[in-house]
Amino acid sequence: MAAYLYENLELKGAKKNKSGYSTDEETLKDLLILYPEHDEFLSNVLKYREVNKLLSTYTLNLLEFVKDDGRIHTEFKQTGTATGRLSSINPNMQNIPQKGEYAEILRGAFKAKKGYKLISFDYSQIELRILAHMSSDENLVQAFNNNEDIHSLTALKIFHLSSLEQVSPEIRRIAKAVNFGILYGLSAFGLSRDTKVTRKEAQNFIDGYFILYPKVKEFIESIVKQTKEQGFCNTISGRKRFIQDINSRNANLRMRAERMAINAPIQGSAADIIKLAMISCDNYIKERQLDAKSILQIHDELIFEVEESIVEDFTKDIKNIMENVVSLTVPLVVNYEKGDNWGQL
Repeated sequence: MAAYLYENLELKGAKKNKSGYSTDEETLKDLLILYPEHDEFLSNVLKYREVNKLLSTYTLNLLEFVKDDGRIHTEFKQTGTATGRLSSINPNMQNIPQKGEYAEILRGAFKAKKGYKLISFDYSQIELRILAHMSSDENLVQAFNNNEDIHSLTALKIFHLSSLEQVSPEIRRIAKAVNFGILYGLSAFGLSRDTKVTRKEAQNFIDGYFILYPKVKEFIESIVKQTKEQGFCNTISGRKRFIQDINSRNANLRMRAERMAINAPIQGSAADIIKLAMISCDNYIKERQLDAKSILQIHDELIFEVEESIVEDFTKDIKNIMENVVSLTVPLVVNYEKGDNWGQL
């Protein structure tokens, strides 16, 4: 592939890796923009890879795990991640594709048994809400308490717009990347790469973000300082994560450790909350002896299989349990969907 693209077609502008010029998905998408005359060929390669991965990883592979009852029973690991999130193995049911034209078809193969519905409950923007709670930033807290669109609000400020009507989908997309990027200690270089803006523009967006949410910057600085002094940081429930290399003399290792320290209390707290919710939901089902089961956890989302006659009350009660499992300075919001198969969710 590399020989054909870079020698036969003589394409330029690709990034290099250890073995030469890259042919990964990101590179091919960049080449699509640079060389529209090769659109058909490059698009077909991307499509082939997508379908091939779906077939080999998520279709043929899954059939090996079907048990005698016709169902797949994944294994969840409590200690599979450093942040505290549950991980899924044999098979990994947390990485079944969610987006793309084949995702709904593939997920549609997972069906509720007759007389039952699948219901998914998903925490909305939980990590940003935890950031608002932990940082106590007035603007961020107020935005969530007023149920404002946090990405549009950030876009309004960092692009110096006069009204929300001026926020285009593209501008909102960049603001969303900034909002979530802050959670992972994203640099101007990383934001520039992810949003295709210049490094200077990316830095201006980050600076604008911290002007809008000044206590977020203070919170990030305090987390890094605390972790350097103690060697660990905490989630809201007090769970510690020890961060190696936070005081390393190697700048790359130290910066990587600082990004981990920034993210760990946020993502770790989200992991704590969903686990508390799982326990509360399980207690609710057992106490009432309901014909319902929690069948899958995907980070901020829980999926249940529920007998049809109790779906309405079950949905209302589980939403209430999940939204009130902890008390934050901003509301936790849970969205839900129901259907006969996973694809409908």
